[in-house]
Amino acid sequence: MAELKWFKPLLFFALLFVICFVFYLPANLMMRTTLQFLGPQSNGDQCNELATVLKRASMVNKTVIITTMNKAWAAPGSVIDLFLESFRIGEGTKVLLNHIVIVAVDHKAFNRCKSIHPHCYYLVTPGVDFADEKRFMSEDYLKLIWRRIDFLRTVLELGYNFAFTDADVMWLRDPFPHFHFTAETEITIACDYYKGNPTDKNNKANGGFIFVKSNLKSIGFYKYWYKSRVWYPNSHDQSVFEMIKNDKNVTTTGLQIRYLDTNCFGGFCQPSKDMNKVCTMHANCCVGIENKVHDLRLVLEDWKNFIALPTEKRRLVGSSSLWRAPRECKIRRKVLSRTTLL
Repeated sequence: MAELKWFKPLLFFALLFVICFVFYLPANLMMRTTLQFLGPQSNGDQCNELATVLKRASMVNKTVIITTMNKAWAAPGSVIDLFLESFRIGEGTKVLLNHIVIVAVDHKAFNRCKSIHPHCYYLVTPGVDFADEKRFMSEDYLKLIWRRIDFLRTVLELGYNFAFTDADVMWLRDPFPHFHFTAETEITIACDYYKGNPTDKNNKANGGFIFVKSNLKSIGFYKYWYKSRVWYPNSHDQSVFEMIKNDKNVTTTGLQIRYLDTNCFGGFCQPSKDMNKVCTMHANCCVGIENKVHDLRLVLEDWKNFIALPTEKRRLVGSSSLWRAPRECKIRRKVLSRTTLL
C-alpha cells in the first residue's frame, strides 16, 4: 500500500510531463523555426512585427496583397509609383490599396515605403545587399527570388491567404472574383502564355502574379518548392515551379493549380486583347527598369483614355483596341542576357 501511495503522484507528474511535451514543444519549435527564417539578427519583436503588419492590412477573410521592392524599384517616378497609381485609377481597385503589404528588401526601400504607404515590412537578409538592380540570373538575383519564396511560405504558416504581385503588374480591375476561395484550388497563377484551359499544366506559369490559399497543402508545396532549389541549382523559382508541378510529391498531396487567362490577366508576353475584360497587365518578357517604366506608363495612359470613353463606346472599342505596349520592351527582348531585372 505504501508503494501505491508513492506511485500515484509519480504517475500524475509523468502524465503532466507528457502533456507539456506534446503541446508546448511543437509551438516552441514553430517559433524557433520562424525566428530562424527571419534571420540571425531577428528576435520575437520582429516576428510579432510581421504578424502585426499582416493583421492591419488583412481583409476580413485573412487575405493580403503582397509585393516586394528594392531601392532601384522604389525611386520616385519608378515602378512602385506606377504600381500604386494603377490601383487608384483602376475599376474597383482603389479600396484594395489598404490591403497591400509592401515588403522592402533594403533599408532605403523601406524608408521610401513608409513615406508613401501605410503597410510596410522590412525583410532583412544579413550579409546580402539587395538595394541595386540585379542582373537576371545573377547570384544575388537568385538569392532575392528564393528569399521571397521562403517569406511567402511564412505568410501561409501564419494563416494568411495572399495575392502576390510583382510591382510591375498594373491592377486595372479587381481580380479577386477570378480567384477560387471555396473551390478545391490552392494556387491560382498567371501565365506567360495561356493555352485555353485553366487546368492545363502545359500552360507556362508566371510567379509574378499568384493567389494562394493558406492550408496544409499550400504550405507543404511552398516548403517543397523552396527545398527544390537545391536539386535544381542556378534555376529561378518559375523554372523550378515548372519542373516540380507534375512531381509525384506534389500530385499525391491533391494540390490543385489553376491558370489565369491572359485575356484577363495579360502581360507583354501575351497582352490582353479586350480592355472590357482585362484585370492586370504585367511587364513580363521585358528587361531593364527604364524599359519597364516607359511601357507601363503607356499602359496606364491607354487605360485612362479607355475609361474616359462613354460606356457604349467602351463596349464597341474595348474588344478591338490594341495596347501601345510593349514598345521599348519589345525592342530590347533580344538582349535579355546583357540587361537586368529586379
